[in-house]
Amino acid sequence: MDHRETAQALPPSDRARHDPWVVTSRRVDPACFAQDESLFALSNGALGVRGGLEEDDSPSQGCFLAGAWERTPIEYHERFPGFAAHTDTRIPVADATRIHLRLGDTPVRLGEGEWQYFERALDLRSGCYRRQLGWRSPEGATLLIEAERIVSLDRPALLAIRFRVHSIDYTGPVTLESSISTARNATEQGDDPRIGTRVDGGLATIDAAAGESTSHVLQCTAHSDIRVACMQQHAVVNDSLRFRLANLAPHGVMQVFEGKLSPGRSVVLEKYVAYAWTQPGGTDTDAELLARTAHELANAHALGHGALLTRQTSMLAQLWQNADLAIDGDDATEQALRFNLFHVFQSSSRDGLGSTAAKGLTGEGYEGHYFWDAEVFMLPAMVAVAPHVARSMLMYRHGTLERARAHARELNHARGALYAWRTISGDECSAYFPSGSAQYHINAAVAWAIRHYVDGTGDEAFLRDAGAEMLFETARVWLDIGHFNPRRDGAFCIHGVTGPDEYTALVDNNHYTNRMAQRHLRDAAAVAHWLQDTAPALYAELSRRIGLEPFEIMQWQRAAEQMYLAEDAQLRIFPQDDTFLDKPRMPARSTGEGKRPLLLELHPLTIYRHQVCKQADAMLALMLAGDGVPVAAKRRNFDYYEGVTVHDSTLSASTFSVMAAEVGAMEKAWHYFQDTLRVDLDDLHGNAAHGLHMAAMAGSWLSLAWGYGGMRVVDGELSLHPQLPGAWRSYRFGISWRGAHLRVDVDANGVRYTVTRGDQVTFRHAGEALRVRNGEPVSRTHRHQVMKAPLQAVIFDLDGVIADTAVVHRAAWERLAREIGAPFDEDIAARMKGVDRRGSLDILLERAPRAYGEQEKCELEARKNGYYVERIESFGPDQLLPGARDAVESVRAAGLRIGLASASRNAPLLLERLGIAPLFDYIVDAARIERSKPDPEIFLAAAAGLGVPPEACLGVEDAAAGVDSIHAAGMVAIGMGRREDLGEADIVLPGLIALRIADFVDNKNGATARVADATNINA
Repeated sequence: MDHRETAQALPPSDRARHDPWVVTSRRVDPACFAQDESLFALSNGALGVRGGLEEDDSPSQGCFLAGAWERTPIEYHERFPGFAAHTDTRIPVADATRIHLRLGDTPVRLGEGEWQYFERALDLRSGCYRRQLGWRSPEGATLLIEAERIVSLDRPALLAIRFRVHSIDYTGPVTLESSISTARNATEQGDDPRIGTRVDGGLATIDAAAGESTSHVLQCTAHSDIRVACMQQHAVVNDSLRFRLANLAPHGVMQVFEGKLSPGRSVVLEKYVAYAWTQPGGTDTDAELLARTAHELANAHALGHGALLTRQTSMLAQLWQNADLAIDGDDATEQALRFNLFHVFQSSSRDGLGSTAAKGLTGEGYEGHYFWDAEVFMLPAMVAVAPHVARSMLMYRHGTLERARAHARELNHARGALYAWRTISGDECSAYFPSGSAQYHINAAVAWAIRHYVDGTGDEAFLRDAGAEMLFETARVWLDIGHFNPRRDGAFCIHGVTGPDEYTALVDNNHYTNRMAQRHLRDAAAVAHWLQDTAPALYAELSRRIGLEPFEIMQWQRAAEQMYLAEDAQLRIFPQDDTFLDKPRMPARSTGEGKRPLLLELHPLTIYRHQVCKQADAMLALMLAGDGVPVAAKRRNFDYYEGVTVHDSTLSASTFSVMAAEVGAMEKAWHYFQDTLRVDLDDLHGNAAHGLHMAAMAGSWLSLAWGYGGMRVVDGELSLHPQLPGAWRSYRFGISWRGAHLRVDVDANGVRYTVTRGDQVTFRHAGEALRVRNGEPVSRTHRHQVMKAPLQAVIFDLDGVIADTAVVHRAAWERLAREIGAPFDEDIAARMKGVDRRGSLDILLERAPRAYGEQEKCELEARKNGYYVERIESFGPDQLLPGARDAVESVRAAGLRIGLASASRNAPLLLERLGIAPLFDYIVDAARIERSKPDPEIFLAAAAGLGVPPEACLGVEDAAAGVDSIHAAGMVAIGMGRREDLGEADIVLPGLIALRIADFVDNKNGATARVADATNINA
């Protein structure tokens, strides 16, 4: 009988919300154990150990080495030239976490007893996994079993376990059987292609020995020719146990210790495990491997478990000092951010022989492969908090450059290099080329990562010694797969590729690919010129070695300048590719709530025929390489692609979060932030059991720093523009930047920048150039926002800003609602605020007793408008809100242009009635636009009509949708009303009576205009 359900248990969402430094789980349902084994996994970039229980045999528990993988031939019914020949699969190695128990002669089987108390805990300060189990045997013996586990960050081969058994009421002998198990094989692939594979071969045991001092096993792969040694050694604490015997087991080796328990007494065993492994085909002898493990164990044994824990805490202290994370008012989010960053850090290679796998070293998902997301998501987080880890990731790419050259030849490229889409060894491992090898954008990802790393660290030595060669070789391929197309006015077009959206394959001019290739080509050309100037001999030698010709650099520059980046004339967005917008959208039934990912439900061709995105594609291009794209254009793209993206990839949410924050959609930014933040903690995609999602975890840091922090690197210069989410009182994060460290503190008043290490950091805050020196913090208020151009115009909304027509609109809508029998309440009225006539009607009809056709809707609109016009016929100057005329006249007196952006089609009539029409230079109402607020179209149209660039305008609004519209247009937003309703506005005033334009212009003769601090007049 299984009594586990009697132990203390908490639902996933309630786990350890109290301590931002410790993640705990008290779940006792065996169905959740595999997920918790992933969550509580420990690793160091070389060795990964899942968070199972020492005394319980879990089929999903496993140990992994980044360097231990098997090569399996890929079988095709039809094979064509260049197809991947084999796959690399990281396979479980010998598992030395096992410590089985016996009470007398009776084995302890946890499932047969009562779990009185159970808790797992991951201490993020020390990197230590601890757990406790209060267990009562069927015979009535009660024990407290405790374990403490470390995977050493500075000793890549070492695992240490401290195992304690404490008696509550048991008296008698106890036996601990400490083993190395070789029974675990790679998981076989089922119906989900993301999990497992068919492994031909695997690890076979070639030697095993067990003795009193140490025991070991030696394993060898069948095809990749990698050999692995695993050795264990023990220390008994306080002479509580004595060695009894050692023996060979059917699947491994075992050392047995015995002791005696009585109530209140404990036995404690410290276990040290060391691994050693060869490179594929390595010449290390078995004796040398065993000597390495023995040496590692001797050092660990001499230090002891306590000293190892102290060293681990010290190693992590530097990470947390660099990350400098704190959130006031949201411990759960602070904990999740720190948890995610910890996992990315510990899963990333430090030796240059590996990178960060999609699932880290926490499970078998994706076969342990490295993908492009290592460079695009994990690496920028590491540049900010652990630059040495980011460098190691890039050195892995340099180490596999020769394999990338070979892969390019396999795909018929006579020169250059193409990195494998998914790999361990450097060889392509994807059997499905449409969403594998066709993703040429991996070259651009590596190039982008090189530039981001060098910009963030100033490591020019890396650029000279490794980065330049990678940039040049990968840049060459773009000229092979693209051409200057005479049918597109000579634009450089790229054909037959797949972008990040794997639900659209083999297309021409994928926007992400083209935009990232443009950045890649520019960087390659710039580095070539830089190297010629700063290290001409090195450049000459590199050019000779790779056969680089001067005309190639000229081609790179020309291709970048003429890169085809289309914009759809009707939608005014960037098409994802040449045909994406021509396809029908995916039927709603295929993307509904609770559906599995489309890739598990539909044939790829069915997906390819529809306008549906697995993940961010064009939006990712705008996040990584969107310099110079107006905010309004980004908002249009965000609104469109959000509607066709199903987020079946965990990579997607962080990009949408960052971009939502940039375009002013802060509620959506929060929604997507929570998705990427808790993807594994709450198992949002249902597959955390197979390993954690490293890119999503890193993406949560990007959502914080790039999204809310507004962090970007533009032309090598750090830029920040922090915003405060409404759910927080304040937050803080840190950035390592060129050897210095910058702390960013954000609260309701503004942001404070402090250099905590190094001499100074120069960067831009909201466009303003700042130099912050150590010991001299600099503060800026949120409402001291630097405009991007001298102030030239103010664009007002009408309803609720200049005149209170909201009550008239409401009365007209309420009258119509009564006539058609539709409900009308405060919620409906609030939703209508700032929305045009048709949009408001659609809101009203959502709960109407019947459906209405288009002609009927037009008639209803006309009827409502008639009621409204009847009421405003009696309007006059007395209906102006307090201070409205003075405010508008003060703008005129300041020599600024004045516009109106109103969703009301009656705006011109109303201005005439109010007696202020002559004060306005240009009026845009609903008749002039196609999209209502929060789309930026109405404010952009007003700016265009005034002949003023959007960045030189102030927008004045009383509705949140209007504020979003202003921000999406790239303007500064002044809100009229209450801060709690208009939290995203740059300034909030109680009304136009408080507006004096002189307060907002430093120099009306053309100096850079600033929005002044209006704290004293905020409502």
